[in-house]
Amino acid sequence: MTEQYEFGTPMGRERKNNDHDVTLRGRKQLDITGVKQVESFDNEEFLLETVMGFLSVRGRNLHMKNLNVELGLVSIEGKVDDFVYLDQSQQDKSKGFFGKLFK
Repeated sequence: MTEQYEFGTPMGRERKNNDHDVTLRGRKQLDITGVKQVESFDNEEFLLETVMGFLSVRGRNLHMKNLNVELGLVSIEGKVDDFVYLDQSQQDKSKGFFGKLFK
């Protein structure tokens, strides 16, 4: 038997890969794959841990339309203003002169 299974998944389901996609439709619907967990959310911001790092989604009237933890799928509806990956090592580099001055 050469099939590999991921720990914690039901028998018979193959190991899922670490794909991560973000699809935005008309700034109103955001579909995200490769989500490990939802850290926090409210109607203005979602913080998601993905296989590619932490993703912050900001906007207005945001709500979770779909959540499938087993498959790592999250769908968010509302007015999406921005989404950004949070990378601690890059934050220190991008502060610039004043950011370092007022540290």
